Amino acid sequence: MAAASPPSTSTSARAAPCRGNAALRRVSCSPRFATRGAGFSAVVVGEPHRAFYGNQFGLTVPLFAHYGVELWVPEIGGPIDPDNEAHELVMSVFGGMSKGERNRIKLRVRTAMAAQTLLEGRYLGGRPPYGYTLRDLGPHPNPAKAADGKCLRGLTPDAQTAPIVRRIFDEFLAGYGIFAIAEGLTANHVPCPSAHDRTRNPHRSGVAWSKSAVRVILTNPRYTGRQVWNKQRTDEVLLDVDDVALGHTGVMRWNTRDKWVVSKEITHPPLIDDETFEQAQALLTRRARAVNRQERHRRTRNPYVFRGLIYCAACQRRMQGQYNHGDAYYRCRFPNEYALANEVEHPRNVYLREDALTDPLDTWLASAFTPDRLEQTITAMTDAQPMDQPSPITAAAHVTIAECDAKLGRYRPALDAGADPAVVTGWIAQTQAERARAEADLHATQSTGPRRMSRTEIANLVRALGDIVTVLRDAAPADKAEVYRQTGLRLTYQPETQTVRAAVDLSAHRGVMVCVRGPS
Repeated sequence: MAAASPPSTSTSARAAPCRGNAALRRVSCSPRFATRGAGFSAVVVGEPHRAFYGNQFGLTVPLFAHYGVELWVPEIGGPIDPDNEAHELVMSVFGGMSKGERNRIKLRVRTAMAAQTLLEGRYLGGRPPYGYTLRDLGPHPNPAKAADGKCLRGLTPDAQTAPIVRRIFDEFLAGYGIFAIAEGLTANHVPCPSAHDRTRNPHRSGVAWSKSAVRVILTNPRYTGRQVWNKQRTDEVLLDVDDVALGHTGVMRWNTRDKWVVSKEITHPPLIDDETFEQAQALLTRRARAVNRQERHRRTRNPYVFRGLIYCAACQRRMQGQYNHGDAYYRCRFPNEYALANEVEHPRNVYLREDALTDPLDTWLASAFTPDRLEQTITAMTDAQPMDQPSPITAAAHVTIAECDAKLGRYRPALDAGADPAVVTGWIAQTQAERARAEADLHATQSTGPRRMSRTEIANLVRALGDIVTVLRDAAPADKAEVYRQTGLRLTYQPETQTVRAAVDLSAHRGVMVCVRGPS
């Protein structure tokens, strides 16, 4: 959309145009930049019903008024007056129009996807389930996508993993438990789903089959040959209920089975029949009801001071909280969740009592952060940091980007030499997608990777903690948990020696430190 430059009394001022829904992000920071010499004193919005959604205008316009930056809208006929009720009313109407249009588009898209799944059984994207792989079914039905070389895709059985899916269903209906099935697969050296496809599961260890992996396979109706959609939904929740101006964020949640959309006809080769799948669901339901009756009275919400901070040295997984006879414990039951089959040595159960750790830890923190030892602690934390080294993911991403750029440079001469444009277009699309993935990996590594902190940074963070260590002994469990989290505490329990290694990593929390106060 076009952006006009408003008149200004300043010769150096210029207008910053806003386009589309990105306007909110742009205008939220533009006034600050204007005060720092960015060179503009006004923002022009060509289509306000696309720039502001819901109440975003009301949350944004105070920034413009504060920094003296004008907001120009064609429908107003000039700059918006923050004190003019008519202007505010008009912009509120535009915000409502934007919200309504967004909801209508979302409804149309979801309705179309549901119809395509129910009537056509079309594969709508996402990762293929274990046991299947993707194949091309011909040109895409959308002419624009077909012109770009995109094809309609569908599921086809994977020669390596499809027999494993059938084996899981057969053994489950024969009376084997989920964990027994996982143990058998691991003992037979069958790669688990994350080990079979490492490219899409780099965050998992892939050492063995888990109960959850077997359960997911047993509950997936796609193995009957029908397409399924709407198993998950995205809910918008407030980032902070105490500060609604921060907006919303999307949270993925599971839908109940009655909300799923299942195709009427079989659309891809089935691995099991409908009767086998329904028998497996009925058996799972009976077993789940029996377990729920036994555990229903034991499920209570209890505070855990070290929630998410204690790791098992044998498997490097977080230990789970559990209350026994009114006392808090932390346990690791890795062998009960993963069929190790002698791949990893791990005790059957690892338990650590909370109160056996609290007093020694509080004493250590109090002694390390006392005024007479504060400088020594800061020096030790500075020296203990690892040296900055390039990540293997970063190096691989740079190599991939360079290779993709070289490929893209060779495609134009191929077109000039008379190559098929459709084929070359497909190559370009595939290479660009590969380059985009590498750039995303590079950005994620750069934004989340560890960085050595200077002594000054560590000193500032330590002093920002204040005197909270002096109230640890008498603080409430929730306050203690916040203290430990703010210090970047990590506890590693060694079951063989029954010792705990405590480490503090302030580099994980470089934001604003909030002092936790003890009881008055």
